[in-house]
Amino acid sequence: MKKVSFAEFGGPSVLHLVDAEEPHAGPGRIRIAVRAAGVNPVDWRIREGQKLGAHPVELPSGVGLDAAGVVDEVGEGVEEVEVGDHVFGEGVSTYAEFAVLSAWARVPEGVTFEEAAGYPSVVETALRIIREVGVQSGQTLLVSGASGGVGSAVLQIARDRGITVIGTAGTANQDYLRGLGALATTYGEGWVERVRQLGHVDAALDLAGSGVIRELVELTGNPQKVISIADLGAPELGVRFSGVAGSVSEALAVAADLIARGKLHIPIEKSYTLAEAAAAHTDSQAGHTRGRRVIVV
Repeated sequence: MKKVSFAEFGGPSVLHLVDAEEPHAGPGRIRIAVRAAGVNPVDWRIREGQKLGAHPVELPSGVGLDAAGVVDEVGEGVEEVEVGDHVFGEGVSTYAEFAVLSAWARVPEGVTFEEAAGYPSVVETALRIIREVGVQSGQTLLVSGASGGVGSAVLQIARDRGITVIGTAGTANQDYLRGLGALATTYGEGWVERVRQLGHVDAALDLAGSGVIRELVELTGNPQKVISIADLGAPELGVRFSGVAGSVSEALAVAADLIARGKLHIPIEKSYTLAEAAAAHTDSQAGHTRGRRVIVV
């Protein structure tokens, strides 16, 4: 089979499409014929060699955590899923023709494989950081870097829970944020005052790692009310860095429910082939994403 792999840490150029042995589903796992794989910032952080404790790497390594496809092997002890089912979920080395998943759910009716592949990690992350930051119904959450996949999920999940959301993003994405129910403003000079004019901030999330931790603490008045998923230096300012996933299976169930109720939709900004994985990472690292990027197999 074909898969994307890297033999050394570095920039996007270390990614190569190679021939590899097919993986197989062990106990408690399933294998899918991959139809699409989600492109997440954690993918290129791992590729760069960033020290993310939740994702130890042995070289050479495959790439990707999220995927959607057709079940073609069911491991021992797995129930309620059969060969031929359409599923989305999380596994390892998902930029490939076949991948083994450790958590999955059926693709909701009316959702394409490309759309489904963009949900697992972003919804798990969104649910986790909303919980960790402790924001409640009736309060206001500030999301810095709100237009990407995780931000899109946070805005919609928070609004469904009765939380007011202020989102920052580039000029081109202001209408997009408003369409998701957020109070929107641009980043750049004077952004803190623009946020203050939109309302009091009870909690804040840093999704872009753009050096705004001090300002988020200033706006909330408490470093414990700020969470970052993108700035590894956040703990130096008393802010928690959240990088260890919770229950992906639970997150997939929540995602399926939100999608079915019409409360969650994350658009696909761009699709790539397996051979274009390096370009996908380059674009992801450049930021300014609106929604999700996916690899189509």
